[in-house]
Amino acid sequence: MCYTTEELTKDLEVTGPIKLVLYASSDAINTDWTGKLVDVFESGYAMNLCDGILRASHRDSFTNPEPIVPGQVYRYEIDLGVTANVFKKGHKIRLEISSSNFPKFDRNPNTGNKFGFDSELKIATQKIYHDSNYQSHIILPIIK
Repeated sequence: MCYTTEELTKDLEVTGPIKLVLYASSDAINTDWTGKLVDVFESGYAMNLCDGILRASHRDSFTNPEPIVPGQVYRYEIDLGVTANVFKKGHKIRLEISSSNFPKFDRNPNTGNKFGFDSELKIATQKIYHDSNYQSHIILPIIK
């Protein structure tokens, strides 16, 4: 899923930590959620600035993973890292959301089985929510 702004009417500096707050559901009992911040040039060139990933079972704790309930909406806070970038006038800001960023991050078989022992892969159906009840958003530290 890609969200892209209109062309910027003036330069915009974004410097600091980037966070994606995502409300999403899956029909799997475990999956990954990824986010990527991209600077889209007037030529169409898309420059990746920073990205991050969160395994759904680790949404509340990295030491005590908990499976998700298929179909239930969860809040995920995904750290996308830190950047210092000036989005130039005429550029666009893009947010890419997926459930995989392979090969940078190991794939998730979406089965909930112990990792390293899976012999099957499950195709998961993912839903991203962005309405008045579930306000998915990105936090950008804008420098004025």
